Amino acid sequence: MSLFQPAVAPLNLAFDRHLFALRRCATTVKQPCLTLIRCTDDAGQTPASRRSANYQPNLWGDDRIRSLTVDSPVEEKDHTAKIKLLKEKVRKVVHDEKEVEEQLQLIDQLQRLGVAYHFKDDIKDSLSSLHASLEDVSLKFKDNLHASAVLFRLLRENGFSVSKDIFDKFRDEKGQFRDCIRKNTQGMLSLYEASYYEKDEEMVLHEAMEFTTEHLKNVLEEGSSDLTRENVAHALELPLNWRMERLQTRWFIESCQREAAMNVNHALLEFAKLDFNATQSVHKKELREVSRWWTELGIAQELPFSRDRLTENYLWTVGWASEPEHWRFREEQTKANCFVTMIDDVYDVYGTLDELELFTDTIDRWDVNYAIDRLPDYMKLLFLAVFNTTNEATYKVMKEKGLDTMPYLRRAWADLCMAYLVEAKWCHKGHTPKLDEYLENGRMSISSNVMVTYAYCMAQELTKRDLERFSDYPAIMLPKSRLARLYDDLATSKDELKRGDVKKCIQCCMNERDVSEDVARGQMKEVIMANWRCVNGDRGAVSSFEEYMKRLVVNMIRTFQFFYQDEDRYGKADGETKNQVMSLLINPILL
Repeated sequence: MSLFQPAVAPLNLAFDRHLFALRRCATTVKQPCLTLIRCTDDAGQTPASRRSANYQPNLWGDDRIRSLTVDSPVEEKDHTAKIKLLKEKVRKVVHDEKEVEEQLQLIDQLQRLGVAYHFKDDIKDSLSSLHASLEDVSLKFKDNLHASAVLFRLLRENGFSVSKDIFDKFRDEKGQFRDCIRKNTQGMLSLYEASYYEKDEEMVLHEAMEFTTEHLKNVLEEGSSDLTRENVAHALELPLNWRMERLQTRWFIESCQREAAMNVNHALLEFAKLDFNATQSVHKKELREVSRWWTELGIAQELPFSRDRLTENYLWTVGWASEPEHWRFREEQTKANCFVTMIDDVYDVYGTLDELELFTDTIDRWDVNYAIDRLPDYMKLLFLAVFNTTNEATYKVMKEKGLDTMPYLRRAWADLCMAYLVEAKWCHKGHTPKLDEYLENGRMSISSNVMVTYAYCMAQELTKRDLERFSDYPAIMLPKSRLARLYDDLATSKDELKRGDVKKCIQCCMNERDVSEDVARGQMKEVIMANWRCVNGDRGAVSSFEEYMKRLVVNMIRTFQFFYQDEDRYGKADGETKNQVMSLLINPILL
């Protein structure tokens, strides 16, 4: 089929026919499918030959999700009117004449409060103007470390080129940072945050990172104001550049509510609180809809060995693109996330090698008749669910934009399953790959290609020209994929090895370099830093679409970091994850 061949009607008919096939299959094989899991499978294997990960049950059932309260039409109208009024007040503040440092502070606050998307063009114009007169602005700041660091961070974060030389005036003749700046805690904190936008071969920023980290740790030990301690502890836990944006937004809003010293305009803070709650209300409605879809699909009950994580899968998408306008991406990506998890568990936990080879071939062929004739029952259900849902997503884009995204989505699913199969073969053979070999395959097996493809194909700004340029995965995907793989492995490898999974990056490093686990973990953290430097070096964009994609990719990394910070918050889906679901998706900010 030609990329833009008008095949809307046949695609819709295929979807309807095979959706019926899925429902019929789910109805007629329900008991045999359970027997398959509990007794024997199509190959005559017993339960002892199937592994089990003993995943925790889903904490967020459909009844619980459906019971979430959302604004009534009257309340929604009232809140919309208030938001509109406050937005105009904030816009006036944005356009008011102000000193450069005040201008930077306002842009920083707009970003941290999560409302920068309302003033995207204004912020871009302001930063473009500052960038055009960067030398004069830098000279104006003289010894103002805080303003210089904020300027540097905001420019880099928003894709503008700015040299590390901006910090030379804070170094002595030996190239060391001056001792006198240690007394400036606000400046040191801002320099610390700026240093995490380091690119390759920028030793000055690496030295700034070490210098400020040591000093800020001393600030905590020496004692200071509660606000200073809170801000320093928060930064040392995780820098801004690595934080999941939506979580940071809530934390910052609530910090501003508690502390008048945060010096945030009252109208801006009220606007941010209302906007957060209004966006959360949108997220609740979306979550209820995808929960209804997942429940009606019923596949989680048919494949009980897999993780049932609908709510967490939706939370991933909020971390990637939380603004209301990206609703289509969140809807389709949540569905894709559910299938990624289920397919991952088939390859890692349940499927035999023969079945996995057959499933990989079926996904690659994308042929329902081939699947029905050859796959075991549980795989038929899974393939039909992926096939129908992907076709439906493609149909929607075709109908609305006249663009055929199917070749790209098919490629993403096929590449993912092929990478899973490579790892399954390593596991069955007891093979420990070389680290580079593992990471090369791991950039696909972490499912980044599926995430980026859905983000690309479901983008609101997608045009025919953009789609034609999507012949290969974007270059920024490589460091993003490696970071995702490393974050995942550092958190999950111990549990996964216990159940017999393939060796992870840590074990590959230990085996190849003959080092201890602690040393291997340290080396993997160095690889994480190196890949962040690559990401920081590729933030410039030549179009609004490219800007959207690069921002979304960075947010994907941040969300991986959140889910796999210190432990597997996705697989366990309790504790901290439960708290953040409540914080981001359920409990509004008190006004």
